[in-house]
Amino acid sequence: MTRYRITVEYDGRPFVGWQRQESALSVQGALEAAILRLSGEAVVVTGAGRTDAGVHAAAMVAHFDLEKTITPFRLAGAINAWLRPHPVAVLACEPAPGFHARFDCTGRRYRYHIVNRRAPLTHLRGLAWHIAAPLDVPAMHLAAQRLVGRHDFTTFRSTACQSASPVKTLDSLDVERHGEDIFIHAAARSFLHHQVRSMVGCLKLVGEGRWNADNLAQALTACDRRALGLNAPADGLTFVSAAY
Repeated sequence: MTRYRITVEYDGRPFVGWQRQESALSVQGALEAAILRLSGEAVVVTGAGRTDAGVHAAAMVAHFDLEKTITPFRLAGAINAWLRPHPVAVLACEPAPGFHARFDCTGRRYRYHIVNRRAPLTHLRGLAWHIAAPLDVPAMHLAAQRLVGRHDFTTFRSTACQSASPVKTLDSLDVERHGEDIFIHAAARSFLHHQVRSMVGCLKLVGEGRWNADNLAQALTACDRRALGLNAPADGLTFVSAAY
């Protein structure tokens, strides 16, 4: 039995999310089906995170165990061949005895992409959030710092969240502009369900001048989902990396 560590890239638009579901297409399900076809073995692919429907990944780390001996290079190529036409690709594969993609992970990074212009999106449709109204990025970044640190993030937590505690430590939350592109970078050991999207939605209100940093801080301390200003769409969110 060999444990393999893989790094996976995917476009989340066709999927209900990472987690396997019996009646719908998931990233985990697509990977497991591909491995079954090439090896004849039913495996469980465990990821570093569980992205929601429509959320993308640039480098999701995962692991699985396989009885059959296959070189990592051939295994990655075979998985990719059987994944077609799904927009999922194994970027790297290596043996990793004792490795656990979820429990060994010490940090996760997400990036949210906003395109801030009047013209509608074309090739980035579904890959970014289009906001036509001008956004004040310095104000968004300044307000974002009120969320950094260890807090009860109940306000920014989905009602369907299964985490045992709403208390998380947000290591960083940075907002930067590159022309019409605005990127919001979030880093933490772990996140609550919808936490990043909820933070981004409220920062959009700050950027529009409808909220300020104090309003954001008040929403945080309310510890009440009803205090949330806005939940951003999944389109612009990408799982960037996992640290070990």
